[in-house]
Amino acid sequence: MKADLHIHSYYSDGLISPADIAGMCIKNGVGLAALTDHDNMNGCGEFAAACAAAGVKCVRGIEISAYTDVKVHILGYGLDDGHPSYKKFEEFVREGAFARTAEILSKLKKRGVSLTFDEVLRERKCPRSPVHTMYIARAAARKGFAPSPAAFYADMLAPGRPAYSSLSRPSPEYALEVIRQSGGISSLAHPGRITLAAAEKSALIEGLVSCGLNGIEAVYSGHTEEETAYFKEIAAKFSLLVTGGSDTHYAEGTRSVGTPGFSPSDELLAALDAE
Repeated sequence: MKADLHIHSYYSDGLISPADIAGMCIKNGVGLAALTDHDNMNGCGEFAAACAAAGVKCVRGIEISAYTDVKVHILGYGLDDGHPSYKKFEEFVREGAFARTAEILSKLKKRGVSLTFDEVLRERKCPRSPVHTMYIARAAARKGFAPSPAAFYADMLAPGRPAYSSLSRPSPEYALEVIRQSGGISSLAHPGRITLAAAEKSALIEGLVSCGLNGIEAVYSGHTEEETAYFKEIAAKFSLLVTGGSDTHYAEGTRSVGTPGFSPSDELLAALDAE
C-alpha cells in the first residue's frame, strides 16, 4: 500500500482543503493518508469523511511544532482529540500563538513593517486553529513588504531572524507526552531538516526515544537517498518505526501527495490501526 503520512491543509499553513487532499490521494495512487496540520486536528473529521467517500484509508494526525534551540517537529497519529491532555495542549498552543504573534508584530513594527492582528487573522481559514507564523508572512506579502510569503518568512520570521519569536513554543518532550497520553503514536518529522551535527542529532534522537518516541520520518520529500538510508539505520538502531510523507502544503508546489513513494511496514500499519 502506498502511503503519505505528512500532509497539511488550510487548517494550518497549507492552502488546500481536506477534500482536495483526498482527491490528490486518488489521483496519485495513495491508499493510506494522514492529515497532519500544525498544532491542531480541526480538519481531521472533514478529511476522514472525504477519504471514506473516495475509498482512501486515513489516519487522524497532527504535527506539533516543537522547539529546543532548533526546530524539532513531532508527528502524532491516532490521538484522541477529546482527551484532557490534548485539550490542555490545544489551549496552550492557541494562547501561546496569540502571545507569540503579538511579540512578532511588535518586533516587525520597530522595523517599519506595520501589520494588525486583524490582517493576520484574515489569512486563517478556521477560527479555532492556532495563529501560524505563515499567516503573518502572507499578510506581509499581501501588503507589499516582500515579493512572497516565503521570502518574508526567510528574511524576518525564521529562527535567528529579526522578528523571530520562541515565545510559548512546546518542547519535543511535551509533544511526546501529549501524544502518548492522548493514545497516539509519535514520529520525529523530517530529521534531515534538524540543524544539528550528526552526533548531536543522534544524541537528540536517543533522548527522545527515552521519552517515548515511537518512530522517525526517514522517508521524506526533502531527504536525499543518503539521508533516507541513514535515518532508516537510525530507526533500526533505536527500534523505531519508519514513517514517510510528502509534507505537501499546496496544489502547485514542489512536493506532491504520495512522493516520495512510501510503503508502510506491517508493524507500522498495526500501530496505526490501518491494516
